[in-house]
Amino acid sequence: MALINEHYLKLQRSYLFADIAKKVNIFKVSHPKERLISLGIGDVTLPLCPAVIDAMHKAVDDMAVKEHFHGYGPEQGYLWLREAIVKNDFLTRGIHIDPSEVFVNDGAKGDTGNIGELVRWDNSMAVTDPIYPVYIDSNVMNGRAGTVNEHGEWSNVTYMPCNEQNAFVPRIPDHRVDMIYLCYPNNPTGTVITKSELRKWVNYAIRNDAVIFYDAAYEAYIQDDDIPHSIYEIKGARKVAIEFHSYSKTAGFTGIRCGYTIVPKELTASTLDGSRRLALNPLWNRHQCTKFNGVSYVSQRAAEAIYTAEGKQQVREQIAYYMGNARLMQQALTQLGFRVYGGVNAPYLWVKTPDGSTSWRFFEEMLYGAHVVCTPGVGFGPSGEGYVRLTSFGDRDDCLEAMERIAHWLKK
Repeated sequence: MALINEHYLKLQRSYLFADIAKKVNIFKVSHPKERLISLGIGDVTLPLCPAVIDAMHKAVDDMAVKEHFHGYGPEQGYLWLREAIVKNDFLTRGIHIDPSEVFVNDGAKGDTGNIGELVRWDNSMAVTDPIYPVYIDSNVMNGRAGTVNEHGEWSNVTYMPCNEQNAFVPRIPDHRVDMIYLCYPNNPTGTVITKSELRKWVNYAIRNDAVIFYDAAYEAYIQDDDIPHSIYEIKGARKVAIEFHSYSKTAGFTGIRCGYTIVPKELTASTLDGSRRLALNPLWNRHQCTKFNGVSYVSQRAAEAIYTAEGKQQVREQIAYYMGNARLMQQALTQLGFRVYGGVNAPYLWVKTPDGSTSWRFFEEMLYGAHVVCTPGVGFGPSGEGYVRLTSFGDRDDCLEAMERIAHWLKK
């Protein structure tokens, strides 16, 4: 008799964004003539930049000619893309990464969800709260998270609240943990971490023989020069950190699927009896070779194109467009009396709900009152209660209209 993995039964009934979609569909059925504006799910709206499109067309033409056809590629990614990543994303910041430490993937979500397979299921873990749901849910699935209480907190997870009281700076645990998930610029709060704060985490990981899973998917949106783009800007981080990158929001690849993960060769973990330390780089390589056949040739050529002079300029223009949306939204919401965080070095705005309203209640009130969709903050963890997340990835006119709708709704 086949037995189900009962850890799956511990998960919430459905994924956060599936719940949102269900409520939005109910609204559409009951209000068929109303046009919704979604500032909820963080999907991009601008088309792929011309340099990427040109590269994809050429790659498709390659696939039509026997001499240039590409079937299975390297599970780690083509060397020409990995070398472009090293040269443009790291060497320019004084960071030395070897191409063999780069693993091209089909977007950061898969790797952040699977990376926990590298370490024992009974390792303890710490997460900033609120947090991207995949970090927790993937550990629930393999039994690492433990059991959940009535507040939505898991027994084997150390929560590090990020809220107004601590200026959204997580407090380092006062005890030892094995795994730490950090995401900066942060999803969902849109806040960032300074080099001095990030150095504290690296030092903690070194002292406690812990590993940091560092999600840098939104680093391209950083505007301030003193905010780190990579954890490897911190001395010693190569010994304790794995870093994730994505082209989804950097270059609008949500429909193309491409990103990469860095696993330094210095990073090691111990066997249970402590007799051996093993490098995680070859283990992750083995994982990818077993469970992954690589990213398509066309997608990788598209990614390579963002590192050309034309591609860099065009990507910067797209990022500037979305950050322009963030600025106008932040200004409008602040003028309306909301307390707004993020939106300066990230495409997300974290908005405090007024009058002590719960996240889901405010979501529904704005949905039916202004016909604008947001994301309830509590869906990202217990400390997200009392906030909602807005994204700046929408069309400029829609963002402006959404702010006008919210203003009109509040005046009723």
